[in-house]
Amino acid sequence: MTAATRPLLALYVVWHPSFDDGSRIAKALFDHYRREPYQNVAGGIGLNVLYRYQPLPGSALPVPIDLSETEATAVVMLIDDAWSSDPAWVRWAEELCDDANSIGLRVRVFPVAIQRSALGLGIREQAIRWDEWTPLPVFQRERTLITALTYQLCRMMRSYLAQLDYPLEEEAALAQYIQKVQIFLSHSKHDTDGIRIACRVRERLFEQHDLGSFFDVHDIPAGLPFDQVILHAVRVSAVVALHTDSYSSREWCRREIIEAKQSNVPLVVANCISDLDMRGFPYLGNVPIVRILPETDERIDQLISYLLDEVLKDFLWRSRVKLIGATSPDVVFLPRPPELISLAALPPEVPALLVYPDPPLGAEEQRLFEVVAPSVRLRSMTEWIAGVSP
Repeated sequence: MTAATRPLLALYVVWHPSFDDGSRIAKALFDHYRREPYQNVAGGIGLNVLYRYQPLPGSALPVPIDLSETEATAVVMLIDDAWSSDPAWVRWAEELCDDANSIGLRVRVFPVAIQRSALGLGIREQAIRWDEWTPLPVFQRERTLITALTYQLCRMMRSYLAQLDYPLEEEAALAQYIQKVQIFLSHSKHDTDGIRIACRVRERLFEQHDLGSFFDVHDIPAGLPFDQVILHAVRVSAVVALHTDSYSSREWCRREIIEAKQSNVPLVVANCISDLDMRGFPYLGNVPIVRILPETDERIDQLISYLLDEVLKDFLWRSRVKLIGATSPDVVFLPRPPELISLAALPPEVPALLVYPDPPLGAEEQRLFEVVAPSVRLRSMTEWIAGVSP
């Protein structure tokens, strides 16, 4: 199987056959991670999601997991009391964890402690604590699990990408893995909503999601030029743009978005307008937009979840491009559908081919590119791999 067609990341969901809620939780994970880009819905990650719960005929254990079938493998173990009290399943989990650790960080096992008994298994892997979310409604627990798991998958694929760039020693690879994902909060200080919402997002990032954040004046070291530090922080972060009423009128907000677009970093816009934006900034488009009501913070967790989806898709895209190994100077790989600002990074008068994630652009957008930049060709990744001609 070639690098272009070999699955990049497989997600296995495993639960004991006596765990009645296992299939429901697994379906929630499937629905989130298996969403295809052609469905044109938020997420569109399109991972291979596989189940393991039914024992083999004549056995008490499920079909073994082949950890070599894909470039990277994540195994989510939904461990309840039935699993914890079944010696055969406990041994199966221990052996799977040992196999994963012998391979390295491209294979990870994520235990989910449905009940506290899961913490008593003889495995060393840190568990995701579902048992601590029991006061929450079921759908909210599932959403919290997805967010926590997506963050770990981001770390996993960042480590995998780093290993593709240059082999790391075990300690260096671990340091890369455990490093926090950095979030840049782009906001206007010229209305009270921008500052208040940014502070609440920063607090939620730190307290509930263990993510790093950049908050300009709070994070610029004394003695350094603020403009250089801010633009550098944008280039190495995932960006949340808090689009409040005064956002589009602020020069530095606009500069941050342009820098984010030209650097091709993950970007999500929070629509926080309470009354009127006199001149909507055109480069806030072409990315997920999440509605955040200025007077309430109840959708901040969803905002963070959508941002982590974008971060994961970015690492998957960059890993895929690296594995393909395309070196043609006229091919430019973009992590999101192209827009006119994508042309700003291209050399003038040089024919170029822009390759971007599926699905293909609509005919109306392609016609606009043909008018503005007739020498630039556009192909989705599937079209490019298939060799679709102009």
